[in-house]
This record gives sequence, C-alpha cells and structure tokens, in this order.
Amino acid sequence: MRLADLLIKENIIPELEAGDKNGVLEELAGAIAGHDPSIEKNALVKVLLDRERLGSTGIGEGIAIPHGKFSGIHQPIISFGRSRKGLDFEAMDGGLVYLFFLLVAPENSASIHLQVLAKIAKILKNIALREALLEAPGRSEIYRIIVQNDEEF
Repeated sequence: MRLADLLIKENIIPELEAGDKNGVLEELAGAIAGHDPSIEKNALVKVLLDRERLGSTGIGEGIAIPHGKFSGIHQPIISFGRSRKGLDFEAMDGGLVYLFFLLVAPENSASIHLQVLAKIAKILKNIALREALLEAPGRSEIYRIIVQNDEEF
C-alpha cells in the first residue's frame, strides 16, 4: 500500500485557515467528510479530539500527525494541510506546526494504522521534503511531492 492510495488530491488543504488545534482538526476532518459520505465530520472531530487528549500528535520539527480510528470505513484515509505561518499544536518540541497529515483508519485495523503512521513519520524525516511541501505553490504540487516520495510498504 502507498500513501497515494490513501490520499486524494481533494483532501489536500494548501493553506489552512484555522488559528488553533480544534480548527485544524475540523478543517482536515471536513476535507475527508466532504469526499466520503460514510464519515460524519463532527463524529470524526470528536474521535480526533479524544485522541489528542491522550497526548499531542504534534511530533516536533513543524509536523503533526493527528490520527484516530473510525467505524464504518474500510481502508485508511489521509488528508493533508499546511499552515505557512505555523500553529500552536502543543507539539512535543514546543514549536509551531506547519505540516499536518491526518490519518483516519478503520476501527479494527491496529496493524495498518501503525504502518501508515510510521510511513508518514519516515517520509517527513526528510528535511528537503518538508521544505518542498512548505514551498509548493498549491494542491497539485503538494500531491506530486507526496506521491514522488512515497514507497510501497
């Protein structure tokens, strides 16, 4: 499976409008819910907020990977958002977050959920990739960068 199998171009938000953590989660969840009728946005936001209460998914270096499990879906779904100004997402390193990958996985999919999280974290270790995502002019370019740096897992 590849990230490109889980992310559609329409689920990419090149410039998040949100000013806080809740707003980011709502925007990213809204992107997914807008393209998948089996997902109700408010229910997904609740799942994500419940997960954030366990500890921030802001992993540092300007990255957050909010995630949760959701009943009624059959494969993981990803949305991506970018904030050029950066947002306080209570990241582990205390810094602002610029790049957000939201992962929603089927409720009974612990293994694939962890594999996708690990894959996202692995590609985002690449500083040049992070810089390219920050500098990309729009949705199509962001999608292209993600797909080009994706390897099957």
